[in-house]
Amino acid sequence: MEIEIIAVGGYDEVGRNMTAVRCGKEIVIFDMGLRLDQLMIHEDAEVENMHSLDLIKIKAIPDDTVLKSVEGTVKAIVCSHGHLDHIGAIPKLAHRYNAPIIATPYATELIRQQISGEKKFGVGNRLFALKAGERYTLSQNLVLEFVHTQHSIIDTVTPVLHTPHGAIIYACDFKLDRTPVIGAPPDFARFRQLGKEGVFALIVESTYIHRPGHCPSERIARDLVRGVITALEDDKNAIVATTFSSHLARVKTIAECAHEIGRKPVFLGRSMEKYSTTAEQMKFVSFPPTSSVFGDRRTVERVMRRMTKEGKEKFLPIITGHQGEPGSILTRIAMGDAPYQINKGDKILFSANVIPNPMNFGQRFVIEQHLRKAGARIFEDLHVSGHAYREDHYEFINLLQPQHIIPAHADLKMTSLYADFAGELGYTTNSTVHPMVNGQRLRLN
Repeated sequence: MEIEIIAVGGYDEVGRNMTAVRCGKEIVIFDMGLRLDQLMIHEDAEVENMHSLDLIKIKAIPDDTVLKSVEGTVKAIVCSHGHLDHIGAIPKLAHRYNAPIIATPYATELIRQQISGEKKFGVGNRLFALKAGERYTLSQNLVLEFVHTQHSIIDTVTPVLHTPHGAIIYACDFKLDRTPVIGAPPDFARFRQLGKEGVFALIVESTYIHRPGHCPSERIARDLVRGVITALEDDKNAIVATTFSSHLARVKTIAECAHEIGRKPVFLGRSMEKYSTTAEQMKFVSFPPTSSVFGDRRTVERVMRRMTKEGKEKFLPIITGHQGEPGSILTRIAMGDAPYQINKGDKILFSANVIPNPMNFGQRFVIEQHLRKAGARIFEDLHVSGHAYREDHYEFINLLQPQHIIPAHADLKMTSLYADFAGELGYTTNSTVHPMVNGQRLRLN
C-alpha cells in the first residue's frame, strides 16, 4: 500500500490548515481551516454568503482543487479541535466529499453551529463525535484513534490513523502541559505506546520550534492573571480584560479572579457567547455564579451603558479585540465608538499574545496608542502559548520515534527550522524529514 501526504493548506503559511493522507485508494482529510488575516484584508467579505472559489482566490480557505487529481475515495474529514484555522472552511468545502466529519464532542458542536449559519452551500455530511481514547473504524485497512492532548482550547486531541504500515499521527496543535487548568494532561502513556507499536509518519506543527525550552503550563498564566487582578482589589477604576474567546481556561481564570475581588464578570461579544455558552451547556467548564454573557451587539451596548451607570468598579468586562481587530469590542471602546468609555487610571489587561503577522502588530499598536491617550494603564503578556516549544518537540519525537516527519502549520521559515531541528536528531531532509509547500504531494515508501 502506497502512502501519500498531500499538503493542501497551512504548509507555507500560518492558517487555513488542511492535509490529505492517501493510503492506497483511500483518503483521510485532516482539518479544513480559515486564514483569518486574509479576511481582515478584505473588509467587505461576508463569509457566509461567499462562494468557496472566491474564498480560495483570496487565500482565505484551502485550495482543495489539488485533490481532484488524487485517485481515491475520501473516507473521513477529521478535525483535532475547534479553532477556526482548523474547522472554519468546513461549511465551504465539506459538501464536496461524501464522507463523515469526525471531531471531538466540543468541536463537533462548534462545527454544527457553523454549518447552520452557512448561506451559500448545503452541508449534508454526517457529524460524528469521537471522544479522546476512542476509535473509529474507517475501513478494513484504516482505523482512526483520538489521543487526548492539551492546547489553548478545550477538548483537543491528536488524531492517529492506523494503517498496515504503522500509525500516521497528525499533531497540529498541541502542548505538553502537565498541570492544565481544565482537563487532564496529555496521554503520555498512549503516545509512548504508539512509539513502541510503530509510527510511520508524524505530521507536526512547527509554529514555535524557534522558541527554546518547554512551553510554560497554563497554570503560569493563571498565576500571572491572578497576581494582577487581586492586586487591584481596592482599585475604583475600570478593569477590562481581553483574551481569546475560545481560550476557556483563561476566560475561567479571569472570571474567577473578578469574582474573588467582588466584581461581576461580564462576557461581551458574539464569539465569547458562542464558546463559553456551548462549553458550559456541555459541562466542560463552569463559571462563577455572578457571571453573565451577552453576544448581540445591541444588547452589548445596553449592558455597557448599564455598567457605566451603576459604576464600572462593580464589573470586570471580558471582551474580544486583543489583536486590534476592526469592529471588535475593544477596538470600538478604544476609538470612542462604544457607550463604555476609558478614563484616566482605567486598567486594560491583555491576556493574549499578538498573533505574529504585520497586520496584527499594526492594529494592536494603534489600539494601545488610543488607550494610552485616554489615560489607561495597560498590562501586557498575561499569557502563555498553547503551542509546543523546541524541547517539547524533542520530547514528543522521543516518545513517538517516527520514521518520517512532515513539518506543518507554519510558514517556510518555520518548517525549514523544524527540518534543521530534526536533523539534529538524526533525520535527513527530503529522506526522512520532509518540508512541504501548499499543493505539494509526497509519496512515502
